Amino acid sequence: MTRARAAIAGVVATTLALATTETLLAVLPGTGSLFVAVGNAVIGATPGPIVSFAIDTFGSANRLVLLSSMMVGMSGAGALIARASVRRRWIAPVGFGLFGVAGAAAGAADATITTSSAVLATAGGVVVGTAALAKVLDVLRGGESTPEPLQDGTEIEPQATRRRFLGWTVALAGSAGVLLATGRFLQDRAATTVARTTTDLAAPAQPLPLPPAGASLDVDGISPLVTPNEDFYRIDTAFTIPRVDASTHRIAFTGMVDRPFEVTFDELLDLADTEMDVTLSCVSNQVGGDLIGTARWLGVPLADLLERAGVQAGADQIVGRSVDGWTGGFPVEAAFDGRPAIIAVGMNGEPLPARHGYPARLVIAGLYGYVSDTKWLSEIELTTFDAFDAYWVPRGWSALGPIKTQSRIDVPRDSASVDAGTVAVAGVAWSDEHGVSAVEISVDDGPWQPADLADELATTTWRQWIYRWEASAGNHVLRVRATDADGRPQTADISPPAPDGATGHHTIRVSVA
Repeated sequence: MTRARAAIAGVVATTLALATTETLLAVLPGTGSLFVAVGNAVIGATPGPIVSFAIDTFGSANRLVLLSSMMVGMSGAGALIARASVRRRWIAPVGFGLFGVAGAAAGAADATITTSSAVLATAGGVVVGTAALAKVLDVLRGGESTPEPLQDGTEIEPQATRRRFLGWTVALAGSAGVLLATGRFLQDRAATTVARTTTDLAAPAQPLPLPPAGASLDVDGISPLVTPNEDFYRIDTAFTIPRVDASTHRIAFTGMVDRPFEVTFDELLDLADTEMDVTLSCVSNQVGGDLIGTARWLGVPLADLLERAGVQAGADQIVGRSVDGWTGGFPVEAAFDGRPAIIAVGMNGEPLPARHGYPARLVIAGLYGYVSDTKWLSEIELTTFDAFDAYWVPRGWSALGPIKTQSRIDVPRDSASVDAGTVAVAGVAWSDEHGVSAVEISVDDGPWQPADLADELATTTWRQWIYRWEASAGNHVLRVRATDADGRPQTADISPPAPDGATGHHTIRVSVA
């Protein structure tokens, strides 16, 4: 019984140590979370296929799953430390001390946490956690109480000891809860303060017209032509949204340039007069998946800023670096070949939401986000593919990531039941920056039949389509394929997202009454 209660005390003490650390970090210099820093370190050390599996399996919930797993693991370790410390008192300070060393190292390596803050916060957490565990273990050891004998001579634990254990455990657990809530409140308040920085978007020099009426089909369940900001997918390696003070933020242009310089956020706002409609897609998007969205972006053409820096001969890679150290790299020619390629500050008529890169991010049409669309942008470095591998390349992904032609059936849903007669089969199709020229449907592996395309918003966005199917009773299989602007139909070959994007035809099964 004593060891079981010691395990409970270890879990509580570990949680209290973590809560103390997070609260201290909320008031010390820096903007990060030590728990998140450890998560980033775990991700950095995790083989690429495992990271890809997590994204494929859990989608945007992969961060929550990892952080929850980390919490379970830490709690389990705390329970083991406490059980071993019942008879060996020295194990508790050593065990918590090792926790502290690992946490401080992860914090010091995190770009959002200062080294001094990481050390001070972890030291505070170790001291509080060790002291709390020592106190509860002293209670469990009985203090000055003596066992109470039963009539048959069996000795039982004094009721006073049980009451004191329960009292201390509840008090420490409550303290951990208060500290966690306080730390979270302080961090959220700081993030809110940063997000509320006054951001007046400049009027575009040549505003894009409203989307043509013919670009949006009136079909229930079809993906909207433009994805609302709150519904836009988010896949990145940041466990918490970086808090960037726009009033002091700068983006540096470095590497193989003649004139290195920095541009402030205020300067970007003054220069941001270019609107572009672009569909972004995650390379982890499965065939028929939803890790894709379309927005109207406002920003500064990347080519203008690169011309100001002066790109040196031989540079063939542009590397975008985030404030948290993440990197994505893409060919230099993508900034100069006429495709939309901007440092964006606005999204669908609003300043960039924090979760989508506030205050500034890259948007490069025709490329998967893992190579191009750096959020929370802090640096643009000119280099070569031979000299530098961006974040995902050593983890098994391709250095080049052109978007592959794909299409998706939005309605009816897979396994849906519909009535016989005319059924609207509809969805979206997309390709690289050159656009989509045709969409076709096959029913029960029959011949490909042309679908009707909505008007094109831009070659760089997805395109809605509809096929009016005369459905007969029974179970049916529907497939879709798109053809790009150069007349190449998407391949039927099935491949997973790794290393450079999934392929295959989106296929659904429908029951017709």
